[in-house]
Amino acid sequence: MINVTPVAAEKIKEAMAAEGRTDLNLRIYVEGGGCSGLQYGLVFEESEKEGDTAVACDGFKILVDRFSMPYLEDIQIDYATTLQGAGFKIENSKATGSCGCGHSFRA
Repeated sequence: MINVTPVAAEKIKEAMAAEGRTDLNLRIYVEGGGCSGLQYGLVFEESEKEGDTAVACDGFKILVDRFSMPYLEDIQIDYATTLQGAGFKIENSKATGSCGCGHSFRA
């Protein structure tokens, strides 16, 4: 189950509105990279692809591909504002460690 906090859901919808599109889906994925080996990616997409898992969320869908799903099954997406800036924060119970800057993880 992918959970999205109310603050993150609102920021996602604001970003869609800024694009002039409220009909988009949010794709979250995992790819190799970063100091710890894996990193997250977030992009808007118009439609699902074959093999995607789609999760309904407060007026939009979250799409996850087959490769990424095992890493993202129990995540929480939040939006945080800190001294270093503002952005989406992913809490992942499957992550066994992360780099110092928090942009990548290992599972």
